[in-house]
Amino acid sequence: MNLTFTALNDHTGRRWQGLFERLWPAYRSWYLQDGVEARPSYFECRQALRTHMPELVPVWERLVDLAGGGDLPARLLSLYDPPAYLTGCSQAVWSGADPLLVRNYDYSSRAFDAVVLRSSWTDKAIMGTCDCLIGLVDGINEAGLAVSLTFGGRRVVGQGFGVPIILRYVLETCETVEQAGKVLARLPTHMAYNVTVLDANRKWLTVYLSPDRPPVMTHAAVATNHQERVEWISHARQTATVERERYLLTRLALHEESETRFISAFLRPPLYSLAFERGFGTLYTAAMWPRRREMAYRWPSAEWRLNLDAFQESSMAVTYPEAA
Repeated sequence: MNLTFTALNDHTGRRWQGLFERLWPAYRSWYLQDGVEARPSYFECRQALRTHMPELVPVWERLVDLAGGGDLPARLLSLYDPPAYLTGCSQAVWSGADPLLVRNYDYSSRAFDAVVLRSSWTDKAIMGTCDCLIGLVDGINEAGLAVSLTFGGRRVVGQGFGVPIILRYVLETCETVEQAGKVLARLPTHMAYNVTVLDANRKWLTVYLSPDRPPVMTHAAVATNHQERVEWISHARQTATVERERYLLTRLALHEESETRFISAFLRPPLYSLAFERGFGTLYTAAMWPRRREMAYRWPSAEWRLNLDAFQESSMAVTYPEAA
């Protein structure tokens, strides 16, 4: 299996417009998989954004215009009550001399944008891995706030936003972990996710989000695919969420190792997954340094470094190993 990752720098939305034109057919099919009536109306989507993410409304309106101003793109780009979707993923905070947030993104290659987007759509520059056209699954902003997500391992689906736009909103509006925690505590999410944030002051927080119960704020340095306990047993077994969590906790507690060795651990089992045919293969490892405002994308045989302040458009072709 091969993927080509692309790094794009966007100030006005024009680079994003090309991305939309390329990816819209696939996203349209995904958004309508349950029928157009299964998704909220334009009015409901606009009202949800105005109520919960008012600072992001001008960005949403500008992107909708660039997408042609249609009803369906506007509804999708709100990411309010989108279709359900599952990921794997592991993430952990390494609290060494220059703390960093490391994560594996385990997902289907057929539903992955493979785009790293640097944007300055508001008063903050942001760099991260693009998802759902407007959202991010991980990233870092100019204030030195880094964020990433894992699926929370619960079946429940409710009324709220898809987590990629939640991460976008956190990076657009927050500079510290304290600010991010307050935002995450009030935003409704449509599925269960674990969001870890790390700032330039060495503070971190992992928040367990769910649509049917209050968010849980923790100082956990590790998050895999369950929350306080395993609730979806078959998914936990399939993704080895408990084994991955124990492995990371053991490394953080018992091993005094360099950041290089810690990052490298994500490129090997049990963290690194070859389950590409089941949609849970590790598409990349990302290491994020808040103080440097830098991200390194890693694969077993390649590395790609991007800096928010010295960002250059580029691409990276990746060949993935086959399962044994």
